[in-house]
Amino acid sequence: MAVYKRKYRSGKTVWCFTIDAPGSTRENRRQIMESGFPTKGAAENAEAERRITEQKRYQLENAGLPDVPLPKTLAELLKDFFSEYAERKLARKTIERYREQVAYLHPDLLAMRIPLITPLHLSKEWTRLLESGGHYRRSKAPRALSAKTVRNVAGVVSSAFARAIRWGLVTSNPVAQSEAPVPRRHSGIALTPSQQKLLIEAATGCWCLPAFLELSAATGARRGELLALRWSDIQDGAVLIARSLSQTRAGLAFKDTKNRRTRTIVLPDSAVAALIAHRAAQDAFREQYGSAYKADVDLIFAEPDGTPLKPDSISSSVSALFKRLKMPKPKGASLHLLRHSHGSHLLASGMELPAVSERLGHSSVLVTATVYSHCITGRDKEAAKRWDEFQRSHEQPRQKQ
Repeated sequence: MAVYKRKYRSGKTVWCFTIDAPGSTRENRRQIMESGFPTKGAAENAEAERRITEQKRYQLENAGLPDVPLPKTLAELLKDFFSEYAERKLARKTIERYREQVAYLHPDLLAMRIPLITPLHLSKEWTRLLESGGHYRRSKAPRALSAKTVRNVAGVVSSAFARAIRWGLVTSNPVAQSEAPVPRRHSGIALTPSQQKLLIEAATGCWCLPAFLELSAATGARRGELLALRWSDIQDGAVLIARSLSQTRAGLAFKDTKNRRTRTIVLPDSAVAALIAHRAAQDAFREQYGSAYKADVDLIFAEPDGTPLKPDSISSSVSALFKRLKMPKPKGASLHLLRHSHGSHLLASGMELPAVSERLGHSSVLVTATVYSHCITGRDKEAAKRWDEFQRSHEQPRQKQ
């Protein structure tokens, strides 16, 4: 925001602003300047109004756009962010999570004009959210939000301001300069093979839960990826991960994998045996339901009639299982702990990091290294031993004098 003070020889001081006109380039730059404002606040308000007016005029003259109001407040910006960007580019589940996060923002901040929001305004909002941004369901009394939740709220606001820059509404992103909290990193934990076996053997409730947990532990695949698997995806002892099942308020829907890439995971013999037994049980349901069975869906893990399972129901069943067995786990990470254990066990066995990253379907090896840093650093003693052995094996023998 180019607002500045100008002092004349007569001693008079006024406030001014200068902005780049919409459509300006480095080669063809056109600036708009106004002066004579008595206070900085008056200049900032005038600058915000002029910027929006010029952007609206530019769009009408050059793109033939209808005469629609441009967002002026943060609330209006977030509304356009969802309708003009998120709804077209992001997964429905992600959009729902984003809407839940911005609902924590204070009405006073949402009512502020976009160009007038400073990093200080946002830093104070992050502090408020950390202290009393949430509320208890029953009593509605205020409660503190976690640093991770507040960081996520800041992330959504930052994405909205990034869109505002592209749309020519502002020139900078104040979230980048605000002091959003940094969540404390927790050391990752993994189930031991004995705990993993106990968990699978004790699985009750959903008829296909034991086989589901067996495949989850053996592949490290995500919940939605496993629930979207078809029998046609199993070929030559390997499983093809090509899609995922998502649960939103609108219902269940199949979508692309998280990184929108297809990957093949070779199955261990134990998982193949579990799938054979699972299919025999499912065939009994097929025979029982007859023509009413949803054979066209071809899902490996499904309701007895072949319809898709709800991902949240599977997660609830696994959480209840952990609670019944009194197994320690991170908060809200019951089912995901099997995926994390898979990666941890592979790295502990000496598997190379790129191979583990590919098997887990991470977007890059860097993600795997960050998530499983505790496994990598845990092999420091082995690294020292190997370095020492390498030095001795390449030592040049001393020549006799």
